[in-house]
Amino acid sequence: MSVIFMGMSDQKPPVNEFKLPDMLQLAQNMTKVFERGAELFGAIAARPDLQQRESEIQILPMEQVAKTLGEVYEYYKENPARMMAAQMQLWQSLTMLWHASWAKALGQQIAPMIAPSRSDKRFKDRDWQENSVFDFMKQAYLISAKWMQDMVAGAELDEHTKLKAKFYVEQIVNAFSPSNFPISNPEVLKATLASNGQNLLRGMDKLEADFRSPDGRLRITQTDKNAFEVGRDLALSPGKVVFRNDVFELIQYSPSTEQVYEIPLLIVPPWINKFYILDLNPQKSFVKYCVENGITVFMVSWINASEAQGRKSFSDYMREGFLTAVDAALKASGAKKVNTVGFCIGGTLVSAALGYMAAKNDARVNAATFFTTQVDFEKAGDLCVYVDEEQVKWIEGRMEDKGYLPGSRMADAFNLLRSNDLIWSCVVNNYLLGKDPMPFDLLYWNSDSTRMPAGVHSFYLRECYLNNRLSHGNMVLENTRIDLSKVKIPIYNLAARDDHIAPLPSVFRLQEHFGGPVKLVVSGSGHIAGVVNPPAANKYQHWTNETHADTLEEWMAGAKETAGSWWPDWLEWVGPKSGAKVKALVPGEGALPALGDAPGEYVKAKGE
Repeated sequence: MSVIFMGMSDQKPPVNEFKLPDMLQLAQNMTKVFERGAELFGAIAARPDLQQRESEIQILPMEQVAKTLGEVYEYYKENPARMMAAQMQLWQSLTMLWHASWAKALGQQIAPMIAPSRSDKRFKDRDWQENSVFDFMKQAYLISAKWMQDMVAGAELDEHTKLKAKFYVEQIVNAFSPSNFPISNPEVLKATLASNGQNLLRGMDKLEADFRSPDGRLRITQTDKNAFEVGRDLALSPGKVVFRNDVFELIQYSPSTEQVYEIPLLIVPPWINKFYILDLNPQKSFVKYCVENGITVFMVSWINASEAQGRKSFSDYMREGFLTAVDAALKASGAKKVNTVGFCIGGTLVSAALGYMAAKNDARVNAATFFTTQVDFEKAGDLCVYVDEEQVKWIEGRMEDKGYLPGSRMADAFNLLRSNDLIWSCVVNNYLLGKDPMPFDLLYWNSDSTRMPAGVHSFYLRECYLNNRLSHGNMVLENTRIDLSKVKIPIYNLAARDDHIAPLPSVFRLQEHFGGPVKLVVSGSGHIAGVVNPPAANKYQHWTNETHADTLEEWMAGAKETAGSWWPDWLEWVGPKSGAKVKALVPGEGALPALGDAPGEYVKAKGE
């Protein structure tokens, strides 16, 4: 108690920062919190449907987690000296921290032994630095977390096992952060005392609401979903749906200039997410930027898969998706060729389709742009933690019954890759502080999940991630071997420097596989912000290098850094490849009549 007393008295709080709580009201509210919590979790535990569907509810195959971490343990267990040395290292660090914390509590100026990274927002409250008790908890946690991660890094295991172990340990470490518990988070403690526990009661309301998901699972609210509606606040660029089948809708956007380039642009987004990330709002819209610069834009809006799409194959998505979209865009515009953009997995599909078209001597695509796209998966990103034979079989088992993977499973998988930002920060904000989540369009899009058709998803995981057949030239679609070296059209290859989904070293390899000229551009930031970076925002930077380089290191060493968006550079590249200027065509007045207004119907379907 003396340590706590001394720690809490390090700094005199400013006047009015604290007020004495109403102890009776606080006790009553805390009793209500415990009672409601017991009732909620008792009701969940008693639900027979959840018990029967326990394996379906799991985010990760728990036997895989146990097996992987068990391999790390066995590595140290087989050598007692190695285990003892690791334990001694931890105890020495914690002992040094204990002495340093005592010195700080006695008024000495002591530099921290360890500090969170600049991007770590969990410890932003000043008491994490100024109060000896909370500073000790924070540093003890960071030291222990680093020790666990170093244990994994030091184990002599195969790279994939080590990657999974690192990921699993990271999830454990993130979950047990002192910031996630009310008694050890100074911000939550202050809020609890100031409101007599009302923050925790409000948090219980939000927790109960988040458990009312259609499948009975906890779905943590990341943003104010009532603040946005597709077609009202998001995806606002005017246009018409001019084609529809059971795979996609095709949107033709309305021109804003009297003349446009004769060669239209066909954008193919990933079916893992919804297309409106490229038309988020007028200030962030890549679609709007293209239209304002005289480009006729067609957008593929993938259907949110149901049982009807469950047995569709990757070949079906190429034939009934991309190739049919090319047909429709040419018919609607009257053009003879299109330029195309492929984003992420949409770019992987476009790449394969271009290889198929090259084999068939189909020259209707004039130039291609790829946003954060992989065709060579040897150096694939963080998603590799979910991909090995055992886990792919586990995922296929989850899809077998309905023919698709529910969107919530994909959302969970992506959220775990950034669990501090997308899970635990929301737990603290919503359930511990009792605050409403902020309205944020990007997080709304992130939570607007889509379902994965079983046949397409299984093919992608096996043929690309597991076997890397597209880069090896032995992927077969429609009885045709896909050889990317036969694709001779010019390509603009956009990579993002901090991308953890499609890492820069992986995207760089795209140039090694296509047979035509490839221009690499590297943007600042990550998988989404590196792409959606309008010039007016004046954010980040991009790098260009007009000389060929065999390695990424060589390319970056000779690259020119330019402040701001890469969009103008792309416009300068695509303009000369878009033909002459012609009179703009109103969507629906060409050979394909309008079927409805943009953004269409498919994008509005929810993917629970």
